[in-house]
Amino acid sequence: MTALDLDALIDDPTTRIVVTCGSGGVGKTTTAAALGLRAAERGRKVVVLTIDPARRLAQSLGLTELDNTPRAVVGVDEDNGGRLDAMMLDMKRTFDEVVLAHATPEKAEQILANPFYLALSSSFAGTQEYMAMEKLGQLHKQAEASGDWDLIIVDTPPSRSALDFLDAPERLASLLEGRFLRLLLAPAKGPFRLMSTAVNMAMSVMNKVLGAQVLTDVQTFVAAFDTLFGGFRKRADKTVALLREPQTAFLVVAAPQNDALREASYFTERLRAENMPLAGVVLNRVTNSDATDLSAERSMAAAEKLEEADKSPLTAALLRLHADKMQQVVADHKRADRFKRGHRSIPTVEVPALADDVHDLSGLRQIGQLLTG
Repeated sequence: MTALDLDALIDDPTTRIVVTCGSGGVGKTTTAAALGLRAAERGRKVVVLTIDPARRLAQSLGLTELDNTPRAVVGVDEDNGGRLDAMMLDMKRTFDEVVLAHATPEKAEQILANPFYLALSSSFAGTQEYMAMEKLGQLHKQAEASGDWDLIIVDTPPSRSALDFLDAPERLASLLEGRFLRLLLAPAKGPFRLMSTAVNMAMSVMNKVLGAQVLTDVQTFVAAFDTLFGGFRKRADKTVALLREPQTAFLVVAAPQNDALREASYFTERLRAENMPLAGVVLNRVTNSDATDLSAERSMAAAEKLEEADKSPLTAALLRLHADKMQQVVADHKRADRFKRGHRSIPTVEVPALADDVHDLSGLRQIGQLLTG
């Protein structure tokens, strides 16, 4: 079992992208923010992109809000020449930017005002993950051209959807390039002449179910969006290829609970199957205790004796609390050790649980020290 050296990872100038993924509630966002802060204070120019709408990253970095534009984080020690910016993905704004950048002004105006586009860009399943790919590609391109950043850290959504951005390009492209949408614009000639009767019947049914205006909106959107279809797939494929390069590192964040560890196993297997560069696993929030000389069994026995003798009820209550904590310590370490034994080839690091939540730069620095210590 190999120890995960995160200082070596973030200090390596060839590491340009770090992607954190994991299930909900395991401290993934805090891990991303702490690594970003530590890398910046060790001399890297860092931007942290969060796709998590819970806004925990802004709170951890002491910012009142995050939006689609990178914002400088105040209070970072820049003596080593580093800096830290942070941003949160705005799905619709990113989609709008893509349309404005790759369509003519006339087409862009038609698309942005189209009701079907408004629904697609705001709430369609998979759009958020696809736009995360777009934004990552934009950030990487800007970093290469301007030198604003030499490290991009991506904090992904919780649960298995954290890896949906690997599938999102194919799903969205399948929708936009799908046979159904193309048939909406298909002329009744050539091979489509044979299908015209069936298509007309389908259109008739859809008119009744969806309404003529909805169908018209879809047709108008497809007609205006036609020139952008190929660009979406091309840029997404380029970003996926970027994620497979040695300059990218994936970190799987987990906690010592059975569900979280099962998710971590899924993440590691999926990343390997996709040929993504897995750097290692962060086992977060592992319960530790300084008073390991007093076991849970001895503590519980002592509490029971005091209670039977009707003496020192406060001491008995404290002994029971200690027993509960020691049981948690043992359980956490057993689960963590079992996971590491089952994944011996994957470097891991254990991070002890803190008494309080992290909500400022001081707390992030502490997490950074624990991650790398």
